[in-house]
Amino acid sequence: MNDKNTEKGQPAFLLAQIGAHAASLFGERLSALELTPPDAGILRLLRVAAGISQQDLSTRLQIHPSRLVAILDNLENRKLVERKQNPNDRRLYSLHLTKNGGEILERIGRVAREHQDALLAALSTEEREQLTGLLHRIADQQGLARGVHPGYQRLGKTK
Repeated sequence: MNDKNTEKGQPAFLLAQIGAHAASLFGERLSALELTPPDAGILRLLRVAAGISQQDLSTRLQIHPSRLVAILDNLENRKLVERKQNPNDRRLYSLHLTKNGGEILERIGRVAREHQDALLAALSTEEREQLTGLLHRIADQQGLARGVHPGYQRLGKTK
C-alpha cells in the first residue's frame, strides 16, 4: 500500500487518532481545574439528572460501583457534590451538585468550548455541523449512549 492510499483511506484509524489526541488535550485542560475527564462527565450528568442515586448513576455510566464511589468521595471532599438521603428509599443516596459544583461546571463548560474551538479550527460552521451529524450516526449505529463516554466502563476493572 502506498502513502497516498494510506492518507485517503483509514477513517477508523483517523477517528481513533483524533479521539486519543482530543481526549489527551482535554485531560490536560481539565488538570488546570484539578479535575479529570471522568470527574467532569459526572458533574455534567448530575446537572441534568439531579437527585439520581449512586446505583442509577453507576448503571447509566456502566461504571464499576466501587470506582464510582471513589470518584464521588473525591468530589464530595472538594465540596462539588453532596449525597443526601433519598426520601423514597433510605437505603439510597441522592446525588446533587453543590453551589461550588455548579460554579466549577461553568468553568468546565468554558474549557470544553475552548477545547472544541481549538480542535475544530480547520472546519467552517457548516462543516462542524456536518461532522457532528455523521459522528452521531456512527455512534448510534454502534449502540453508544449519547452523552456517556464509553471509557467509564473500563474504570475500576482489573486487567
